[in-house]
Amino acid sequence: MHKPIVVVGSVNLDLVCTAERIPVPGETLTGANFQTFYGGKGANQAVAVGRLGYPVSMVAKVGDDEFGPRLRNGLRAAGVNVRAVGTAKGTASGVALISVDRKGQNSIIVVPGANGRLLPRDLEKALPVLRSAGMILAQLEVPMETVEYLCGAAQRLKVPLMLDPAPARPIPLRMLRQVTYLTPNESETCTLCDAGGRDLNLSTAAEFAQILRSQGAANVIIKMGGSGAYVSGANGFARRVPAFKVKAVDSTAAGDAFNGGLAVALMRGKTLEEAVRFGAAVAAISVTRRGAQPAMPTAREVSSFLKRQRRA
Repeated sequence: MHKPIVVVGSVNLDLVCTAERIPVPGETLTGANFQTFYGGKGANQAVAVGRLGYPVSMVAKVGDDEFGPRLRNGLRAAGVNVRAVGTAKGTASGVALISVDRKGQNSIIVVPGANGRLLPRDLEKALPVLRSAGMILAQLEVPMETVEYLCGAAQRLKVPLMLDPAPARPIPLRMLRQVTYLTPNESETCTLCDAGGRDLNLSTAAEFAQILRSQGAANVIIKMGGSGAYVSGANGFARRVPAFKVKAVDSTAAGDAFNGGLAVALMRGKTLEEAVRFGAAVAAISVTRRGAQPAMPTAREVSSFLKRQRRA
C-alpha cells in the first residue's frame, strides 16, 4: 500500500467567463459563456492526484455558506479523502473570478474566504494525517504562517515537501531550506530571485534554478509553459524537459495538473526527469479541456497520450 499524498491548501469555487480576449482596465466586453467549476490550487492538485488513481488526502477549510458542502462533495467525488477538510464558521468559501480568452490564456482574481482561516492550529490537529503522508503538497493561497508551520512540520516528520510558490511572493530562506521540490513558474521564479524585468529563457532559468538551490531548495523545477520545464535536481540532473505540443483551450490549472502528476510519478518511483515528463503530459492534456478540476486526466488517458507521443 502506497503512502498517500497529502495536499494542504486552498479550496475555491471558480466562476469562469470566456471571451474573445481579456478586457483591459475600464473596458466592458460581451462574453461567450459562463460556467462554475470546483477550483483552488490546493484542491486542483488533490483532484489531479486522485484522478490519476493515487491515494490522496486534503487538509483545508471551506465556508459555512452554500458553497462549502458542494466543494467538499466535489473533492470526495474525485477520490480525495476529506476528513481533514474543516468548516470556517461565519466565513464564506473561497472563490476565484477567472477570465479566459480564445487562446486559452487567463486572468484570475482570488477571494480567499475560508482559505484565510486555515491556521497552524488546524495543522496541529491534522498531524496524524501529515504523519501518514509519503509526500506533502503546498501552495501559497493560505496564510504564510500556515505554510511556514507546514514546512517545519514536514521536516520534523521527515516527509518530502513540494511547494508551489503561487501566487508569487518572496519566501523566507528558512522555508526554502525545508523544501524538497520547489516548482515556480516564470513570474514566481523572478519574484523569488528578485529579478523583476528580466526575461526567463533557458540560460536565465538555469541561473535562477541554481540560485534557488543555493538558497536551500533541494530540487528546483521551473515551469515555463509551452517551453517546458527547467529542472535542477539534487542528483546533478540539470536541463530543460520539453513540453508537449497541444492545442490549448484553457490553461487555468495547468500548473496544478503538472504538480499533481509530478508528485504521483515520484511516489511511484520514477526518476526526477521521468516524473517531470509525466507531469508535463498531465498538464498538456489538462489545457485541452475547460475548467480546472474537470480538466484533470486519468492515469489511462496519460498513458495513452504518452504512447501516442512516442509513436509520433
